Amino acid sequence: MPVLASHRKPRTKVRTTPAVGLTTAALASVTLLSTQSATAAPAEPKPAIEEVRKKVDALYRQAGTATQEYNRAKAASASQQTKVDTLLSDVAKRAEKINEARRALGSYAAAQYRDGGIAPAATFFLAENPQGYFDQSRLMDRATERQQKAVDEVRAQQASAAKKRAEAVKSLETLTETQATLASSKKDVQTKLTEARGLLSRLTAEEKARLAELERRQEAEAKEKAAQLAARQAAEAKEKAEAEEKAREEAAKESGGGSGTGSGSGTGTDPGSGTGTDSGYAAKAEKVLSFARAQIGKPYVWGASGPSSYDCSGLTQAAWREAGVTLPRTTWDQVEVGTRVATSDLKPGDLVFFYDDISHVGIYKGDGMMIHAPKPGANVREESIYSMPIYGSVRPA
Repeated sequence: MPVLASHRKPRTKVRTTPAVGLTTAALASVTLLSTQSATAAPAEPKPAIEEVRKKVDALYRQAGTATQEYNRAKAASASQQTKVDTLLSDVAKRAEKINEARRALGSYAAAQYRDGGIAPAATFFLAENPQGYFDQSRLMDRATERQQKAVDEVRAQQASAAKKRAEAVKSLETLTETQATLASSKKDVQTKLTEARGLLSRLTAEEKARLAELERRQEAEAKEKAAQLAARQAAEAKEKAEAEEKAREEAAKESGGGSGTGSGSGTGTDPGSGTGTDSGYAAKAEKVLSFARAQIGKPYVWGASGPSSYDCSGLTQAAWREAGVTLPRTTWDQVEVGTRVATSDLKPGDLVFFYDDISHVGIYKGDGMMIHAPKPGANVREESIYSMPIYGSVRPA
């Protein structure tokens, strides 16, 4: 039996070649990624600690300005609310007066209806005698006058009530606007403080240490300037005292050598009056500083005016209230109170204001130092007046 031929095709030997297309695409991808990595913008460098400090200080200052806006809006809102309440109470009272006048007018109308409106001629003939008619006629005239007065009273009350209602509506609109400003200022403060805290929270331990060192260095420089001011003020005070003593001695000689009479005269006139004025202010300032010292250690809270926390102008307002002096709520209004004084002429109790926008204030305690509520996260404390750029100073009383 013949062997059948196999129909299988001989296996062709396939030559294995690398996947050129795939390999090329992979290489291209790697090259593209490498190129992108090389050409991508470098990561933004971390700001230097000095820059962070400047940004934080600027944010705190902006928050301080927004706090004063908040304080102003809050004070205006309270005042406007009182005005609105008074107007609404007045409107209610006038409405009651209108109702009383209407009731009186209604009684006249009811009486006239009961009389039936008889004609004057018929009334004359029906009267028992002519004199009775004329007496009744005079009474009717008087009644008519009373009715007219009642009508006039209703009209006057209605006009007055309408005017008061218009005032109340306008005051309510103003109150709404003020409350909107209040809410906006509050949000602005919170935004600035959140941003400042965010910057500080991202600092490393080393950066925080460097920041603390910068603050210590600034504090030392500010204290040195305060000491220099204290030295100048002491020298000027000594020079002034010596000049006054010399003037008294010369006045005593010119009076004929009578030391007792001359000394008594000199002391009782010009120097005495000046001393009296100074001592009056000094007594008030002592009350102010005594109060301020008692608040040291209490936290700064924006918008607060005591007794457990304060912002800067809240502290100054509360302190001077202890001396019987009422200050406005904001730094912008407080700087307009009293007499402006130069930094070299500062006395304890004077108010020192800071920054071009007058967003901070402290109470001068002498020797170039002040007591103030500094900023969020800090407590009421003593500090050099040179720790911030000085705008100006005032003597409130």
